[in-house]
Amino acid sequence: MPHVIIKLYPGRSEEQKKLLAEAIARDVVSIVQCDEKSVSIAFEEIIPEQWAEKVYKPDILEKKESLYKEPGYNPFA
Repeated sequence: MPHVIIKLYPGRSEEQKKLLAEAIARDVVSIVQCDEKSVSIAFEEIIPEQWAEKVYKPDILEKKESLYKEPGYNPFA
């Protein structure tokens, strides 16, 4: 039952989010070999001023062992 959470800055249209969710769902189904009905996708919009504390620190710095692709930036550097 893959559940994907996408955290991003506000400003994307509902159409963009829908297209992204559909593309991610197709790839999850293809790669993980699961039924599409078992895939769920959510978006969490985080304002830029809160990104470092609400996303970068808890989801990237504190969970490096679970990252499969690290970002190429560090807001604390």
